[in-house]
Amino acid sequence: MSWNEPGGGNNKPRDPWGGGDQGPPDLDEALKKLQDKLGGIFGGRRGGSTGGGSGGGLSGSLLLVLAAGALLVWALMGFYQVDEQERAVVLRFGKYHVTAQPGLRWNPPLVDEVVKVNTTKVRSVSFRETMLTKDENIVEVRMSVQYVIDDPNKFVLKVRSPENSLQHAAQSAVRHVVGDTRMDLVLTEGRAQIATEVRTRLQNYLDQYETGIRVSKVNVDESKPPSQVQAAFDDVIKAREDEERLKNEAQAYANGIVPEARGRAQRQIEEASAYKEQVIANAEGEAQRFSKLLTEYKKAPQVTRERLYLDAVQGVYANANKVMVDVEGGNNVMYLPLDKLAEKSASSGGTARRLQIDSNTMRELVDAVAEQLERSEASSTSRRGAR
Repeated sequence: MSWNEPGGGNNKPRDPWGGGDQGPPDLDEALKKLQDKLGGIFGGRRGGSTGGGSGGGLSGSLLLVLAAGALLVWALMGFYQVDEQERAVVLRFGKYHVTAQPGLRWNPPLVDEVVKVNTTKVRSVSFRETMLTKDENIVEVRMSVQYVIDDPNKFVLKVRSPENSLQHAAQSAVRHVVGDTRMDLVLTEGRAQIATEVRTRLQNYLDQYETGIRVSKVNVDESKPPSQVQAAFDDVIKAREDEERLKNEAQAYANGIVPEARGRAQRQIEEASAYKEQVIANAEGEAQRFSKLLTEYKKAPQVTRERLYLDAVQGVYANANKVMVDVEGGNNVMYLPLDKLAEKSASSGGTARRLQIDSNTMRELVDAVAEQLERSEASSTSRRGAR
């Protein structure tokens, strides 16, 4: 039966608190029942009690329960997890207390403030600056800085905005370094050196500011002249490339011509040395031959003289094709065609090779010349006697 169904022989609804024909339920009675139940749970009195003592016990137990629940919630709020790549800076009443290491940690909430900092994540900041170089030229440099948080305590407490401080310090460092460098180095091969110098100077700035940041790498992403002078700069670059190309060509030519000249000089030295040795050997050989010939001449002067004469004539006639003989006291000139005689002798021998004049042939030629000379001389003598 429902609690509001009519019953008891009348049409009035039933009272859920068992009041019958009474009005609204009594709040004190309801609180009393609740107190009895809580008293049974926490070891209190069961059953109802009347008077002011009942109200005081109810209020104390309720406050105790609420306080225990609040304390439990407060304790649970103090647990937190620090990851392996993190460090936690703990502030107690706004003052540094401790740096928590990775793991499950507990700190009293509302008393301690925990700031977690990732100390392994590589962060990056980029910026672009237009500045003057050492030779008073304008360049645009785009640079990126990679860094990690090395000291969480300094990063959280020492500087209000460490990342903004990092960017300002990086701009100051790059302006200082580029201001001491020529434009051609900034735009070409000097970029790596600039990045190294900027990293060193930037780290010194950050250490002085106590930001707790460690710079891991500095990259010069781009360096170029302003767009207004880009065309002129391209011409300069082209001229510099032509200069380098011509230098390389000249160096290659020098590398080729110098060894060649040294080789020719060495060859001439070797040839001169060989000629010297040859002349000395020939002179020594001629001296030895003359000494031996002198010995033979002393033994047989006539034979030796004739042999020397024949050798001399052979040496002369060997390189001559024609011989002209002027007869003394006469007007006739005798002509000896040695080349024709040699060809005739070669054809009669049945060979096509060139004839080499030996001593026998030379002797025959000499005898023929001497006989012809004697005849000419006898003829001229007889003519003079007849007159």
